[in-house]
Amino acid sequence: MTVNWGFLGAGFVASRGLAPAVHASRGANLYAVASRDEERSATLEPERVHATYDDLLDDERVDAVYISLSNSQHLEWVTKSLEAGKHVLCEKPLGLNASETEAMFECASRHDRLLIEAVWGRWHPRFARMVEVIASGTIGAIEHIETAFTFTSEMTDNYRLNPAMGGGALLDVGCYQAHAWVALTAGATDIEISELSRVVGPTGIDLTTDVSVRINNGVTAHAVSSFALPSQQQFIVRGSLGQVSTEAGESFTTWNEASSLRINDVVEEFAVTNAFVEMVESVSRVIDGDEGWTVSSADSIRVAHILDIIARHPSPIVI
Repeated sequence: MTVNWGFLGAGFVASRGLAPAVHASRGANLYAVASRDEERSATLEPERVHATYDDLLDDERVDAVYISLSNSQHLEWVTKSLEAGKHVLCEKPLGLNASETEAMFECASRHDRLLIEAVWGRWHPRFARMVEVIASGTIGAIEHIETAFTFTSEMTDNYRLNPAMGGGALLDVGCYQAHAWVALTAGATDIEISELSRVVGPTGIDLTTDVSVRINNGVTAHAVSSFALPSQQQFIVRGSLGQVSTEAGESFTTWNEASSLRINDVVEEFAVTNAFVEMVESVSRVIDGDEGWTVSSADSIRVAHILDIIARHPSPIVI
């Protein structure tokens, strides 16, 4: 079976990342797109362009929906898609907070549909290898996780700058780092903040969130998320017997390029990989009833709780 995908939204990630990935994937077909601009929808080369989101959800040929709308629209359209009987792959962060995220998964359970957060970097073979290395004990017990995802934004008129629409660096790029904590530390079930600082921009969003935590009463972690610092992606895990770190290729968003991973003194190379394709093919297989890996609901819910804990924690604020 080939899964017919319908897209709600035709913005940058949908047009540059997901649409080409669906076209290139086995077992997936870009059947329909709906967005605010029908001409832009057509540039994704679907079989059909729908005038409205509701029209797409009413289309019985759509098996699964990919949602790339603003963060504040996720709850509404994930819920409507699930109620329409569609499986859903939704851009990260899944919800504005943990309560929204939990409500979406409860809806998915009621309607017996899949709901998966599109943290596409987690499908990359290098990320999977990092999880495997940590679990194997190659570097001993984890002691510290050091991550950063920063860039100097030139965004204007973008929902990421609007706090009411789920803007800010923590939700946008901090979620990648929270997913790393959860993936590497058995769910990061306990988080204690030791240091936290924010830089708030003129629109009220966090331009930078810098946080240090203790995970599960043992592992320390430091994460920097920013729209205002020089471009950097970093992912280092230190253990009692050694260290693993990303080398060539962006740490969280390496795309269509070769990459590498340093495990103690050994560097492992990874061929050119499109993690969007890896994600689409795996999710399509699961929808079709075959085996495939997906980000679990437990992981997405836990990440949402971690982001809530950080967002709600009192801290020095620089404006």
